[in-house]
Amino acid sequence: MLRLAGARLLGDRDYPAVRAVLDADPVASCMVSARVEVAGLDPWRLGGELWAADYRGTRSSRLPGLCFSGPNLIPLRGNASAMRSFADRALRRQRICSSLVGPAEQVLALWDELAPEWGPAREIRPDQPLMAMDGPPAIAADPLVRPVRPDELDRYLPAAISMFIEEVGVDPRAGDGGASYRARVAELIAGGRAFARFEGREVVFKAEIGALSRSVGQIQGVWVHPDRRGQGLGTAGTAAVVNRLVHGMGRTASLYVNSFNSPALAAYRRVGFHQVGRYATVLF
Repeated sequence: MLRLAGARLLGDRDYPAVRAVLDADPVASCMVSARVEVAGLDPWRLGGELWAADYRGTRSSRLPGLCFSGPNLIPLRGNASAMRSFADRALRRQRICSSLVGPAEQVLALWDELAPEWGPAREIRPDQPLMAMDGPPAIAADPLVRPVRPDELDRYLPAAISMFIEEVGVDPRAGDGGASYRARVAELIAGGRAFARFEGREVVFKAEIGALSRSVGQIQGVWVHPDRRGQGLGTAGTAAVVNRLVHGMGRTASLYVNSFNSPALAAYRRVGFHQVGRYATVLF
């Protein structure tokens, strides 16, 4: 087993211990669970590495700290010492992640360790309520919101790009002309996880199910056309996606939102979401 600065690289034989951590908080761990359930723990299949903080020098059935390192760096469990061990490992290589995201306590503690080398961040979002619901929406769902068909990619993509720029603050077409982002959106559409309300050829509401584990689906990319905001399309459209997750897929619906976005928080509460935790995000 590889060891480096107190953090060890996990492999498939560690699956039971990892599964125990993920199952302890399925909503908070949805992004990592979705990958692990499909790919196991082998880094090549997983598209990243899972690290454990382990100070006893022997394998244990309980992991005191767990962190995923891939396109995003996602610490899921661990105290300050665990975050230091994850930072030590992360700093021994070039940064490959575009963000640090996950439970706020772990994210902010890990960022404290990484900031001297990786900072300054482009943006820090320290308080993002993590919300969930596993019952029917409290409001009527929009019957015109439906899964996007593969042949509608070119109609859907401009709305997805607009959402990304508004939410993340960068253009997803930068660097490769948008090829990788287009491929990701096409993958979501092919999987039946992109939803929209079309009026004519224009998208007026969109949302996606980003991470999808065996028990939780995480809604992302909720967007309403600027000309149609304030008309209830966002709440009714989100309710339609919740229906798809809860009744169609048998999952808990979840999402996270910036605490300063009062209108979005109020809208999600009207749909029926309640806060179950707190996320934080550091954008690079």
